[in-house]
Amino acid sequence: MVKEVNRIEPGGKSRGSTKNATSWITHIFNYRRYITFLTGIYSCHWEFRQWEKTELGSCCCSRIEQVFFLLLVISFSLSVILLFLWIETSNEYFDFDWVAYLGTGRWFYWSIVMLSFGGTLTAYTSLLMVVGFLLLWERIELYMHNCHKILIWLVIILCVFLLVVISKFWHDKWLIAGLSLKIFAPYVHLCSIAVMSLISWPLAFYVSHLEAEIRIRRFKMTCFKMQNHQGRDIFRRLRALQVAIGLPFVVLLICLYLLPLGIYSPCIQKKEDLGPRPVFIAHRGAPMAAPENTMMSFEKAVEFGAYGLETDIYLSYDEVSFLMHDYDLSRTTNIREVMPEATYNHSAFFNWTLLKTLNAGKWFVEQKPYYKMKRLSEADKRRASNQSIPKLTDLLELAKKEKKFLIFDLFRPPPQHPLRDEYVRHVVKEILDSKIEQHLILWLTIFDRDYVKEIAPGFQHVGRFFSIERLEEENISIINVDYKKLFYSGLRCSGRSILLMLAVLHPQIREYKAANININLYVVNEPWLYSLAWCSRINSVTTDNIPLLSQLNYPYFFMLTGMSLGDEELSVETHGEEFHWWIQTEA
Repeated sequence: MVKEVNRIEPGGKSRGSTKNATSWITHIFNYRRYITFLTGIYSCHWEFRQWEKTELGSCCCSRIEQVFFLLLVISFSLSVILLFLWIETSNEYFDFDWVAYLGTGRWFYWSIVMLSFGGTLTAYTSLLMVVGFLLLWERIELYMHNCHKILIWLVIILCVFLLVVISKFWHDKWLIAGLSLKIFAPYVHLCSIAVMSLISWPLAFYVSHLEAEIRIRRFKMTCFKMQNHQGRDIFRRLRALQVAIGLPFVVLLICLYLLPLGIYSPCIQKKEDLGPRPVFIAHRGAPMAAPENTMMSFEKAVEFGAYGLETDIYLSYDEVSFLMHDYDLSRTTNIREVMPEATYNHSAFFNWTLLKTLNAGKWFVEQKPYYKMKRLSEADKRRASNQSIPKLTDLLELAKKEKKFLIFDLFRPPPQHPLRDEYVRHVVKEILDSKIEQHLILWLTIFDRDYVKEIAPGFQHVGRFFSIERLEEENISIINVDYKKLFYSGLRCSGRSILLMLAVLHPQIREYKAANININLYVVNEPWLYSLAWCSRINSVTTDNIPLLSQLNYPYFFMLTGMSLGDEELSVETHGEEFHWWIQTEA
C-alpha cells in the first residue's frame, strides 16, 4: 500500500507549515491593529508601538491617569443620568420648546437638541470608558490624551450645570423620571439580570485566572524556597484585585435579586382587574394634526373620537369671547405682518374686528411645532393655512352638534379691560344663549362659582387637587389634575424652598374612586404615561397626541399576574409595539 507523504514545496517548507505561518502572521497583525485601534482612541497614538504589558497585580498606570480614569467613570455616570432624565421627560418636550420660544422669540426643537446633546455626551464617554477597560484587560498602561482630559472636565461641568438648572427651574422633571420607573422598572430589572449574567462569564474567567496566577507563584516560591517581601506583596495585590472585582459584582447581584421586593407597578395585575380605557379630552383640539385652537383642530379631534374638547378663552376689548392660549398673538397668528408694533400686546386689548382677520394656521404648516407629528396631506395643508381665530360660539355649536363635553380655561382680562370683573357672567351668558345641553359644560373656573351654580345649575363643576371633604362640600364629582401631582404626594413647595416629595402611587386614586370622584389627568401625550393612567383606572386624560393614543387597544408594558403553586409556564404576547407578559399556571 502506498503511503501518503507531504509534498515539499520549493524552499524546503511544506504546505502545512506555510499555512500555519501565514495564520500566525495574520493573527499577529490583527492583534497589532486591535491594539493600535485602542491606543489610537484613548491616547491618540495611531502608530503601532511595542507596548510593555504591566505585571499582573501591579498598578496599571500612574496616579494622574488613575484620577482621570475615575473622572471618566464619573462623567459617564452623569451623562447617563442626564440622558435618562431627558428621554423620560419626552411628554414635556412641547412645553420646553414653548418656554424656550418665550425667551428667544423663535420656535425651534430645542428639546431635540438637548436630547441629541445628551446622547452625544453619553456615546463619547461610554466609548472612551470601554476602550479604557479593554486596555486594562490587555494589561497595557493607560495614557489618556490631553484633549480627552479637557473634554472629560467639560462633560462633567456641563452635566452638573444642566442637572442643577433642571433641579432649580424644572424640578418636576425628576418626578417624571421616577414616575416612568413605575412602568419600566420590571423590564429594567430583567434586562439588568441578563446583563449581569453575561458579565459574569468574563468576570469569573478573570478571577479564576488571578487565582491560578497566585497558586503558580506560590508553587514556584515553595519549590525554590524563595520567601521575600516582594513576593508577599504581590500576593496581597492579587488578592486585593480579586476582592475589588468580585465583591462589587456580588453585592450588585444581590441587590438586583432583592429589588423586586421594592418594585411596585400598577401595570402588574390580573387581566380582569384592568379598568376601562380612559377617554380623551382633546387639548386645544388635535394640535398634532391641525393648528391649535382652530375649528379644523376641533373637527379633527371629533374625527379621532374625542370624548370632550378643551380650549382656552380670552375676551376681546369689544367683549367677544375667542379661543387663544398665549397672552399675545405672536406665536400662532400673523400679527407680525399685520401690526408689527403690536406683536407682543395682550390679545385682550384687540377688537374682534381685527382678530377675525388674522391668519391662525400658516405658522403650523411652516414651523411644524411637534417633532413627532405626521406629515400633512396637501389638502390639509391648504385647509390649515386658511384657518382663523374662532369665537367661543363657533366651538359651542360644534360641541352641541356632536354631543361633546367642553372644558376650558377662562382667563381673567387685564386691568383697564371693560369686562375685568364681569368676564365670568359674560361667558356664562354666551353659553346659555347657545342652547347647548348644560351637562356638556365642565366648568373649571373657581372665580364667581356660586353665581354659576345659581344661573346654570346643569353645569358639571370640576375641581382641582382638593381634599375629598372639600369636594363633597362643594358638590364636585370631577377633578382635573396634573398627572405629576396625582401620582406623587408630599410636602408642597413654597417660594424657593424645594422639598423632596415621596412617591406613593395609588392611595389617593383609591380614595377618590371610593368617593365616586372622576379623575382627569393633563397633559398626557406619551403612550407609556397613558398606559400608566389606564392601569391606574383613571377616567380620562387631556392629550395633544390623540392621533396616536386613540389607536392603542391595550396598555403598553402590561404584565398579567396569577401565579400559584404548580407547574409554571411563561408566555409572551406581542401586539405591534405592545408587550404583555403572562404567567400561566396549572394546579
